[in-house]
Formats: sequence, C-alpha cells, structure tokens
Amino acid sequence: MTTAAPKAAAPVSRSAPKIARELGPVFAKRANETSDEDKYVADNIALLKTSGLVEAGVPVELGGGGADVDDLAAMLRALAYHCGSTALTFSMHTHQVAVPAWRWVHQAPAKAAVEPLLKRIATERILLLSSGGSDWIAGSGKAEKVDGGYRINARKIFTSGAPTGDILMTGAVLDGPDGPQVLHFGVPMTSPHVKVLDTWRTLGMRGTGSHDVLIEGHVVPEAAVAVRRKAGEWHPIFLVIATIAFPLIYAVYLGVAECARDMAIDLAKRKQPNRHAIELAGRMETELTAARLALESMLAAVRLNAPSASTVNQVMIGRHLVGRHAIAAVEYAMELAGGVGFYRSAGLERRFRDIQAARYHPLQAGPQAEYAGATALGLPVERIF
Repeated sequence: MTTAAPKAAAPVSRSAPKIARELGPVFAKRANETSDEDKYVADNIALLKTSGLVEAGVPVELGGGGADVDDLAAMLRALAYHCGSTALTFSMHTHQVAVPAWRWVHQAPAKAAVEPLLKRIATERILLLSSGGSDWIAGSGKAEKVDGGYRINARKIFTSGAPTGDILMTGAVLDGPDGPQVLHFGVPMTSPHVKVLDTWRTLGMRGTGSHDVLIEGHVVPEAAVAVRRKAGEWHPIFLVIATIAFPLIYAVYLGVAECARDMAIDLAKRKQPNRHAIELAGRMETELTAARLALESMLAAVRLNAPSASTVNQVMIGRHLVGRHAIAAVEYAMELAGGVGFYRSAGLERRFRDIQAARYHPLQAGPQAEYAGATALGLPVERIF
C-alpha cells in the first residue's frame, strides 16, 4: 500500500501583501486599545503564525509560499502601516528566512546546508530571532572549545520577538592562534542555558519585545556551526545578509511614515488649510516620495541577485535615505496635524516615536558615509562597518 506524498503549501507569493493588509486592521485595533505599550505583541505574532506569513518566504518546493523579497517588503510595509512593533518584530524573522531562501535558489553549494531549516519553518512555523545589535561584523559573546563543540556565554541585545521566539540565529567569538573568529549557529530558546531578560523599555517600537537574551553555558555541537569567519571584517555571507535584510527592515519604516502621512492629511482636512499647512503637506509629500524612491533602489540591488560590496553600498545608501526622509516626513506630519497630533488619541505620536528607531540599525550615518566614500575613491571597505 502506498501513501500519497503531502501536498506543498499553496503559494502565497502574490497574496502575502494582501494577507498583511487583511490582518492590519486587527493589529491596529489592538495597538489602539492597549493600555500598556510595553506589552509584547504576542497575539499578533501568533496570528501571523497561523496566517501563512511565517513561511511565506520559503520556496514552494520546500512547502512555503515562495514570496520574493519584493513581496516580503510589501507585506512588512503593509503590516507597519497598522502596527510598527508587529512589523519590525516580524521583519527580523522574515529576513532570517529570506537569506537562506535566496541561497537555496541561487547558491547550489548552500542548498544542503539551508534546506533543513527552511523545511522546519514551513512545516513547524517556527519563529526565528535575530540579534542585530550584538551580531554585526565584529561579533559578540564568547565561544570556548569543548569536547564535540563550543560552550557559549553571551548577552544578546535588541532580540525582537524574544518572548515567543523558537531559535535565536546568533554567533560568538572564538579566540584562536590566527586571531578571533566568529562562529554562527542557532540556539533553541528552550535551552535551560538561555534566559530572556526583561530589559525593553524604550522610546518607540515598545511592543517588539526586543529584550536582552542571556546565554550561559549552552553547548553548540561542532556540526551545528553554520559559518566561521574572521571577526571585524566583511565575509561573503554578510554581503548576502546586508543586501537582502535591510530592504525588508526599512520597508517597515516606510510603512510607519505612510500611515503618519495619511493621519496628518485626515486631520488637516478637518479645517480649512492655510498656506502654511499647504506648504507643510507639500514638504511631507516630498520627503515621503524620497523615502519610497530610496527603498526602491534598495530592492533593485536585491534583484541583481549578485550580493557584493557594491550592492551593500547601494543598499546602505538607501537605508540612510529611507531613514532620513521617513523621519522627516513624520516630523512634517506632526506639524501639519497641529496640536491635536500631540495627543495620544490621535495616533500620530506613536508613529513619531516608532520612526525614531530607523536611526539605529547598521550602517549608521558615520560608517555608512565612510563606506560610500571609500567605494567612490576605490579604497578598501572590508573593515568599514
């Protein structure tokens, strides 16, 4: 007797943004009604898990939705329009799916390494965590060689989704005769050696649950180390990560700014606009358009399907411009709305606070300008981060 193979999940590539738009009002209602903005958006993340969006970026052949980076960016932009915290939290999972999915499609030697994780995401709908605040080019934490693997001791900051995440995709620094190396691996959040510290008290994006995660003595098997690289310099895997991840993360900030714009226009229309209000609306529209064009430039770099120092430069210039212009657009929205925008009930002040987080992802203004300048002058960029 034979058993029919299970059918692959129906593709959601074209519908991922639509699903996000359908869920958005639910998230907006919850955000507006909460009495504790520091409360993690656990119910929203649970709903995303049952909606098909957790596995949206997994290739169809592996049971996922097959959504490309353009669709995933549109999905996150739609979520952010309604709830910035939900979207930013989910962007950290989404880019951790998009990177191995891109490698599965475009890097044949990587297929065997990334396929098991992608299949787990599709079948188990696990939520991946990222600690970009701790796991950038320099690396953080300590790895100590033990029999069969490495004992990890580290404190990872900005771990969005920490309260309900399944696997923390992270790394630690191993000292060796050839200098420090960063080891990359996943750590199950159920490990008895992992603890979520209640540290997330912030200006904006308060519902992301981006607490510190403490790892004390967790042993990572040798076979579970996915990447080894020199600490403090760009590695080919980071060219892929930086090219793909940041257009997704910054789609969130564009969505926040677009919502602020619509709120401000609605408030301004409730009274007869004067010349000053008309000018503010025009400045706001100009800044928002600049942010949209910058995000499109970032996505165009992804579409080249050739991650490199050049695409990283294009993406990081776009990252700087999306952030700068989105923040400016929301500032103009606050002015255009007038005094009513200062009230929490108007909703604008939350968007104003949330958009400030766009300042803090790498590459921040100084390193980004240095990277772009070195690229223009034909100088090395391997250690600029």
